[in-house]
Amino acid sequence: MSLKLGVPSKGRLMEKTFEWFGKRGIELGRAGSDREYAGYVQGIDNVDLVLLSAGEIPRELAAGRIHLGVTGTDLVREKLGRWDNRVEEIAELGFGQADLVLAVPGAWVDVNTLDDLDAVASAFRATHGFRLRIATKYHRLVREFLRENGVADYQLVDSQGATEGTVKNETAEAIADITSTGDTLRANHLKILEDGLILRSQATLFRARCVPLSDMDRSTLAELLKSLSLD
Repeated sequence: MSLKLGVPSKGRLMEKTFEWFGKRGIELGRAGSDREYAGYVQGIDNVDLVLLSAGEIPRELAAGRIHLGVTGTDLVREKLGRWDNRVEEIAELGFGQADLVLAVPGAWVDVNTLDDLDAVASAFRATHGFRLRIATKYHRLVREFLRENGVADYQLVDSQGATEGTVKNETAEAIADITSTGDTLRANHLKILEDGLILRSQATLFRARCVPLSDMDRSTLAELLKSLSLD
């Protein structure tokens, strides 16, 4: 059995992951065309590369189908309940940085903090007869964050894309989404609450906790971590 390393299968995350490992003497690459999901590892024996979408990697780690995986902090914490019991964070890789934030319309001049949002949410329900809607795909993280900060009268609306446009389209009153620069939020006339930072995320190397390792796999893992200067 080989040690299985899961990495993002396309885009900038894949390229930066290949580059990060390459700088440390471990070459990763596609074995075929860009449409194929076969990969190779050079510089260390007994490691298989598994190309997956970044969103699949937390699930595959938790299920024990891969031993190591590179994906965003946000995806692991959103998709895995009690995530730290299921995976171990080995190293932050220094790219793919983005913040998960809570944002409201810029026109809400008196709403700048979570306390302000809580007050507006209560008034909104009293006025409209339904709870203030927050569009997001990060249901677990947003719900936990709002509960910890005492915001109650809201409902989460699922949004898997173009979340910033939901306020303009009147399908939500606020949003919680990932942003790197804030440019898209500003372009859609949204502002981040002063205390609305939910999570700082970046590409991170994780290890599955539930997979039993053979002596060979343990030796390979130790050699890999040493090569990556992570032992």
